[in-house]
Amino acid sequence: MPLPVILDVDTGVDDACALLLAALHPGLDLRAVTCVGGNAPLPEVVRNTLTVLEVCDHANVPVAAGAAHPLLERPVDARHVHGDDGMADLGWTAPTTTADPRHAVDLLRQTIDAGDAGGEPVTLVPLAPMTNVALLARMYPESFASLGRIVFMGGGARVSNATAAAEFNVFHDPEATAVVLDACADHGVEVAMYGLDVFYEPRVTLAQCDELAALDERGPAALAAGLMRFMSHRFDTDSATIGDAGAVAMLVDPEAVRTERLPVRVELSGTWTRGRTIVDTRDWSGDMEHDPHGLAPAQVDVALEIDGPRIARLWLDTVRGAH
Repeated sequence: MPLPVILDVDTGVDDACALLLAALHPGLDLRAVTCVGGNAPLPEVVRNTLTVLEVCDHANVPVAAGAAHPLLERPVDARHVHGDDGMADLGWTAPTTTADPRHAVDLLRQTIDAGDAGGEPVTLVPLAPMTNVALLARMYPESFASLGRIVFMGGGARVSNATAAAEFNVFHDPEATAVVLDACADHGVEVAMYGLDVFYEPRVTLAQCDELAALDERGPAALAAGLMRFMSHRFDTDSATIGDAGAVAMLVDPEAVRTERLPVRVELSGTWTRGRTIVDTRDWSGDMEHDPHGLAPAQVDVALEIDGPRIARLWLDTVRGAH
């Protein structure tokens, strides 16, 4: 049976890659998509999300707008990476569909509750700042507790990008990530972190983009090709990462990613390290007396190694209709 999933996104080139995979792979049942401000302002995120789903002939999937701003931080975007419209400035036709009138948190709650009632716990895949998910955890803890699993793109054990210490999604709203990790520990919700340690390795070449573009003019393959070409040119390389799509691919091919269950905290007060995911990789379990912090309560399946070519092939096969 396909795995029921919800994506929480800030679409974003790499979120668009993830939406393509989640909508088109037969092993996944995309039940809803919730939007948050991040890579682009919230209105652009909603528009981009609706566009991708319409291209995939999945316009029936409900899309809801959520938080436009972080819980405490000043909002920033990443249009310098993703383009002025947040999705590669491809000039794609505007979507004909509109967003669901519900707030994202209400759509999350109702979709999770429906899955739980039907004996199909939903996997939540946050690919953005976790503001919406933190609000869900605080407003509807029983619904949060009935999640099957959370697999989020964010953080890193050894790698950062937004600052010298922090990855963008966590940096954008570190309090939200901290709230979610605490809630996972409190409610026994399994959580996996697909971070920057593996993020860059699944890559698509410009030659593969040409093969995709030849398959259709305005369909999923053409959109995928345009997204990858944009990122290749933006960084002056002959390939681009599928980014957030790797976290979705991890759901259907878990053996391609090596994870290790480790304690994880989020740094909230450090002058130079705010937003860093503190991944405790110590290989001893002895006397903790001299550690004033102790072990973090959140035990997270941290992605540390990945078969990048294998994950990239899965994504390519899916967007060109081979799955």
